Amino acid sequence: QVQLVESGGGLVQPGGSLRLSCAASGSIFSISPMGWYRQAPGEQRELVALIFSGGITNYADSVKGRFTISRENAKNTVLLQMNTLKPEDTAVYYCNARGISGTGSRFEVWGQGTLVTVSP
Repeated sequence: QVQLVESGGGLVQPGGSLRLSCAASGSIFSISPMGWYRQAPGEQRELVALIFSGGITNYADSVKGRFTISRENAKNTVLLQMNTLKPEDTAVYYCNARGISGTGSRFEVWGQGTLVTVSP
């Protein structure tokens, strides 16, 4: 069974930075894409950024130029560097991963979520 463990959320002032980390563990043959979604109070969960095993990335328009997603393939880890944070970035951020398990079955898993609060 594949699991994701997230870290790095917290409280930051507008204009500040945070880095989120998500590590996958378990029986993994391949894992791609990995990414981050977020859900603000009263809103639907939305895509923030995705990264594929070849390094191709996809960002929501609202975070382009401010957020950078990267991955450490050997560690099955995905990072989200968030700069120039705005109050509207406040949300619970969820890590997501899809891939093939060691038994050959497809999987999609979610992390437990980490709260990011941007406030003066």
